[in-house]
Amino acid sequence: MRSLHYIPRPPLSDFVGLFWFYEDYRQPHKKERLLPDGSMELVINLREDQTRLYDRHDTDQVRTLGGSLIVGAQSEFFVIDTAEQASVVGVHFKPGGAFPFFGLPAGELRNSHLSLDTLWGALAGELRERLLEAATPQAMFCILEEVLLARARRLERHPAVKFALREFYGIPHTRTISEVTAQIGLSAKRFIQVFDGEVGLTPKLFCRVRRFQKVLRLVRAGRRVEWAGVAADCGYFDQAHFIRDFHAFSGLNPSAYLAQHTEHLNHVPIID
Repeated sequence: MRSLHYIPRPPLSDFVGLFWFYEDYRQPHKKERLLPDGSMELVINLREDQTRLYDRHDTDQVRTLGGSLIVGAQSEFFVIDTAEQASVVGVHFKPGGAFPFFGLPAGELRNSHLSLDTLWGALAGELRERLLEAATPQAMFCILEEVLLARARRLERHPAVKFALREFYGIPHTRTISEVTAQIGLSAKRFIQVFDGEVGLTPKLFCRVRRFQKVLRLVRAGRRVEWAGVAADCGYFDQAHFIRDFHAFSGLNPSAYLAQHTEHLNHVPIID
């Protein structure tokens, strides 16, 4: 498999984590769970102009969208077709980083997948054609950078959201929400509104997702896992609370995730 990443220059780097390109991504399994991480993604299938998504509860049920796809901030896993990763390029937005480019509040895309042409019209098809004509992945990254800069409406975060994201990354537990709200000068209702509009998740839900991600990083660290210790380190009330939250985001219990995970933190094989 060929895998390349590129971090764009400012001001895009404040909103985009990286551009990525994968080629010849092959897996023995047909489907994978993708786990939520609190961010949004733009994904463009270069091999075929379609994307297949499977029902979370019945993976025999499939729906087809366009090959250029916006993935909203997720609070639950979704299921993809690994064959569509044969040649694909995309944009991984930082949490709260996608809202300037799509013309609607990020919360309206929560737990959704939308063909890019729904929001960008003919530009979506033009972008995919330009990417297909690009001679190298690096040339693709330059095209993506150019298009995003042209589409950006306001490359500026709300100060309250910027402050809250910094605080939540420091201690990603829901107990920090009231502390953050007290420091930003907004009512709790208004803070939830502006945060959800830029990030796509409410503050409480975002913190739960980030805590789940901290768990994944801990259990992948290569040492023997003590689940009670992981639960305590990540701020869960008890082990039962930890297991319920883990299952809510992944559809798996923690031990099953550990047994099935791939080299990619948020990709878990589904074996038919």
